[in-house]
Amino acid sequence: MVNLGLFSGSKSMKSVNVSFRLPYFTQWGQSILVCGSEPILGSWNVKKGLLLSPIHEGDELIWSGSVAVPSGFSCEYSYYVVDGDKNVLRCEMGRKRKLLLADGIQDGGVVEFHDLWQIGSDDLPFRSAFKNVIFNRSWNLNVETPLGVIQNKLDEEAETVLVQFRICCPNIEEDTSVYVIGSHINLGKWKVQDGLKLSYAGDSIWQGDCVLRKVDLPIKYPSCKYGKAGNLSLETGPNRELTAGSSKNQPRYIFLSDGMFRELPWRAAGVAIPMFSVRSESDLGVGEFLDLKLLVDWAVDSGFHLVQLLPINDTSVHGMWWDSYPYSSLSVFALHPLYLRVQALSENIPDDIKQEILKAKQRLDGKDVDYEATMATKLSIAKKIFTREKDLILSSESFQKFLSENEDWLKPYAAFCFLRDFFETSDHSEWGRFSQFSKDKLEKLIAKDSLQYDVICFHYYIQFHLHLQLSEAAGYARKKGVVLKGDLPIGVDRNSVDTWVYPNLFRMNTATGAPPDYFDKNGQNWGFPTYNWEEMSKDNYAWWQARLTQMANYFTAYRIDHILGFFRIWELPEHAMTGLVGKFRPSIPLSQEELEREGIWDFDRLSCPYIRQEMLQDKFGSYWTFIASTFLNEYQKQCYEFKEECNTEKKIAAKLKACAERSLLLESENKTRRGLFDLLQNIVLIRDPEDPRKFYPRFNLEDTSSFNDLDDHSKNVLKKLYYDYYFHRQDNLWRQNALKTLPVLLNSSDMLACGEDLGLIPSCVHPVMQELGLIGLRIQRMPSEPGLEFGIPSQYSYMTVCAPSCHDCSTLRAWWEEDEERRRRFFKSVVGSDVLPPSECVPEVAHFIIRQHVEAPSMWAIFPLQDLMALKEEYTTRPAAEETINDPTNPKHYWRFRVHVTLESLIKDSELKSTIKDLVRGSGRSHPVGENEVQVNEESVATTEKQQVATWVVTRLKGVPQKEIPMVH
Repeated sequence: MVNLGLFSGSKSMKSVNVSFRLPYFTQWGQSILVCGSEPILGSWNVKKGLLLSPIHEGDELIWSGSVAVPSGFSCEYSYYVVDGDKNVLRCEMGRKRKLLLADGIQDGGVVEFHDLWQIGSDDLPFRSAFKNVIFNRSWNLNVETPLGVIQNKLDEEAETVLVQFRICCPNIEEDTSVYVIGSHINLGKWKVQDGLKLSYAGDSIWQGDCVLRKVDLPIKYPSCKYGKAGNLSLETGPNRELTAGSSKNQPRYIFLSDGMFRELPWRAAGVAIPMFSVRSESDLGVGEFLDLKLLVDWAVDSGFHLVQLLPINDTSVHGMWWDSYPYSSLSVFALHPLYLRVQALSENIPDDIKQEILKAKQRLDGKDVDYEATMATKLSIAKKIFTREKDLILSSESFQKFLSENEDWLKPYAAFCFLRDFFETSDHSEWGRFSQFSKDKLEKLIAKDSLQYDVICFHYYIQFHLHLQLSEAAGYARKKGVVLKGDLPIGVDRNSVDTWVYPNLFRMNTATGAPPDYFDKNGQNWGFPTYNWEEMSKDNYAWWQARLTQMANYFTAYRIDHILGFFRIWELPEHAMTGLVGKFRPSIPLSQEELEREGIWDFDRLSCPYIRQEMLQDKFGSYWTFIASTFLNEYQKQCYEFKEECNTEKKIAAKLKACAERSLLLESENKTRRGLFDLLQNIVLIRDPEDPRKFYPRFNLEDTSSFNDLDDHSKNVLKKLYYDYYFHRQDNLWRQNALKTLPVLLNSSDMLACGEDLGLIPSCVHPVMQELGLIGLRIQRMPSEPGLEFGIPSQYSYMTVCAPSCHDCSTLRAWWEEDEERRRRFFKSVVGSDVLPPSECVPEVAHFIIRQHVEAPSMWAIFPLQDLMALKEEYTTRPAAEETINDPTNPKHYWRFRVHVTLESLIKDSELKSTIKDLVRGSGRSHPVGENEVQVNEESVATTEKQQVATWVVTRLKGVPQKEIPMVH
């Protein structure tokens, strides 16, 4: 028992024994600990928390422990899984628990808190997507009885126990009451009218207490809902159980926290489209933030609860169409000027500028986005309006408030944009004395008396209006019951505001990418520097927290791009151009000692490009002698190595370009480069550049001739080590890495988080995502299950987003039409027909596949707008291949797809909206209530009971007597 001397106060202080009780299965060597906000529970220092003791009760492992506290004590607390040294292995997700002891509890009484471990999914109803959008009410619940208040009194003489029932009901309709009923007279003897009516305690908690005899315990019970039509439906899941515990001091008070009211899983659908791809009658060559209001209207009419976008941050790094790549941020905080509606900048735009806007609309209204022309036009027009109104805007209270709230990122961003344009490059290493960021230099750059102050203010002005326009659209979506879902890119451009201001947070001599997978057999190289997680951890990942806080100003849900990067990232040397020869960071390398023990010793042979004369002849034919003399040295007979000036991919590319300019190449530059890259990548082990005694197995090493020319013993050893490195060795390390970083992201905002978990998935990923309440992604053509060519949507887990395609692959139509044999296999295995499938993705095919997805158990079914338009033949006139948003195999892909139909036209198309909505409603998914439906519902409510009753029923283990059933039904 804890010494009460820890508390200040008189010696006659009254005390209460608080006991914690938690059912939870741990592994050997693990314990459960409770830690809280007060010193008696460690003041959030887990090392000083209260260790619980385990005991088996039937099939359950129960952890319990007690502590003496003063009467009226209150605190917050959580449970943790720890090792023998009290190091945290796992912590609860969700909100902190509240411990509030009522004044009426007798001195020396034993109070037992019955809790259930909270996983990430328990917290989902309190994320803004649900709390502020989907479950948002036009009416407010008034707190009837605050948490911890006891309304009944115990009989001091009788063998009784006071039980306070608590249940969490985050989604509840107006005029709904919550009851507990059971066989005991205090629980109504199965009659709802006589049951225990719970009071609202705030924060979605309903509570009520009653006095039971100890001989009545234990009891098992399910929970039920009693709807307005009088129908009783049992709660899903196994029966709950209430026991008095097995401690020596039997409790007189039990606070029973039973978690969530268990209903049928909530499911809904959404639409995905990049912001730049939207087309409206008002836009200027590209989708704009204010177009989202039209998109939301269409989504509501079509039965969708969600609109998903690609990243919308400023990517203006190169000043050309390369900047169309939305995942290479110039700033992770600034919004992209591309999405500005210039017509909304002022109510007093002069006629000449209005005419300029009209002409620009006609000129830019093309099939695809003209990135450079659109950016130049918008900035030119915006500057003219800014020049006229800058004094009025910059002195306004709303602008000053925006500047004050965002100055930490906005001022460096504006200074960066000025320097980028002044030096004509975003490569800040070429900015002379401004290469190194400092606050003193920043203050001089943005000073009001500086020559460039107007330029600085123009960037403020653009961001201010982008903020206003996106905030207007986001507020409109919330009001309409539509979740606006953003996208969190895994990287930032190496020439960005963030790498300039916070260079210590990045490993600038590296690049990120992805190993070979479905998207690209040669891997991907995104070019972003990898993160210095060790440095980021020093301020508890403040940069990430600020990033998420900024996103939450506009979005109520977000997609974590390449969530695998928070477990481990595919790291490449900065001089790489492809994504093949990389290694995972962090990872446990193969040591030279480990390899030598296995009989592997020739490390230069294994880690240097393996080049033989016959390989050059096979690859380049008669051209091989030129290749050999230009790029290689013959270090022994018929054995070659790359010359120093061309021993990396970037050096090879530069030398090839010089040869091409001098017309020395006999074959195409691309073909020759691919051949040379193949030679450079022909290795088995990658030597660690920081420690030459550590090695990493090259991805797909069995595909190399370097491997195939080895002796059988070496092959067997390396295959074994390869498999261990990629599939077993790192699991615990990667799990720990993710559990350090991902909870910080999730707790930085109340947005709903979804993780893009496609590609090579380590076995630790899905358990961690499940633990943290992260929703995964399932694309039918990229099944994660081995041996499957096509995913089976009906077998997806609930905590997923399912979709027939995404922005990184071809659309449903294009995928269907590009491979006849695959189309036949799909028709046979998925449709279950041997009939020859249609060569085109006709509306019937699209309808079948979309229906598969809306009927899936997945929480969300989200469809690219192109796939939805395939439901109507009228919209399939455009070649399917033109609807692809991105080609991951092309690092210089132009992201310019625009929908060929305006939102105004889609809104008028009642037939398409009706088709989609019928699919959504027919699947049992939730959908927003449109204006017409509201009127119908109001008429319906007028003819039904005014009081709607939902019941949470506590029943006996024996069950409901048969003769009583009609009363509750």
